[in-house]
Amino acid sequence: MSEFICNDCGATFLLPRRVLARYPGWTPRRCAECRDQECDPPALTKQIQSPPSLRSSSKASRQRLRTADLVLTTDEVLARFTDGPQDGVFTDGSSVPNPGPGGWGVVYVAGGQVVSERHGHEPETTNNRMELTALIQAVKLVPSGKSAVVYSDSRLSVSTITEWAAGWEARGWRRKSGPVENLDLVVTAYRLFLSRSELSLKWIPAHSGYKWNEYADALASRWRLDLL
Repeated sequence: MSEFICNDCGATFLLPRRVLARYPGWTPRRCAECRDQECDPPALTKQIQSPPSLRSSSKASRQRLRTADLVLTTDEVLARFTDGPQDGVFTDGSSVPNPGPGGWGVVYVAGGQVVSERHGHEPETTNNRMELTALIQAVKLVPSGKSAVVYSDSRLSVSTITEWAAGWEARGWRRKSGPVENLDLVVTAYRLFLSRSELSLKWIPAHSGYKWNEYADALASRWRLDLL
């Protein structure tokens, strides 16, 4: 059995190796419960805290606002959503299918207003590579010396940078179980955050109606709209 972390709720789930063998290069992003929209984000660890405004939302309201199956424009996001933090850098990345074509998006917000934004597209990639690329771009978007919170809805990416990367580096950039996946992006993102002590990295629930997280998702998905 192989172990994965759900990007939506952060729960650990297992898949048989025989299943993974059918889809070489595929990394599952969501647990079965989240795919059925029945999973409630668990209490966060001390290292990865969500702000009080996120913790106070009810399970029912989050489920009503889930947008995993929608492809919205940024204008539609602004018209539809109001919840969540109004300051910080919000990131997202995905591929459809996974692996397959994908995109990343980053928006820097202050006082509920867009300071700057970026997005990009790759013809062949994975969810995790796009999430890590978005984090790298987020650091570059904030002027040096400027304090900011960087939000990612990828629990895996946040844990990689804040918890695991230091140990991997100490072991010569290897996990106890083998090589580090997406090593090029992991090293770059880790060292960027390490060099920017004024930035903090926090997890935010995906597709739960939080305005600027949805905005980042819309940026990451813009390439899909261009194909319509």
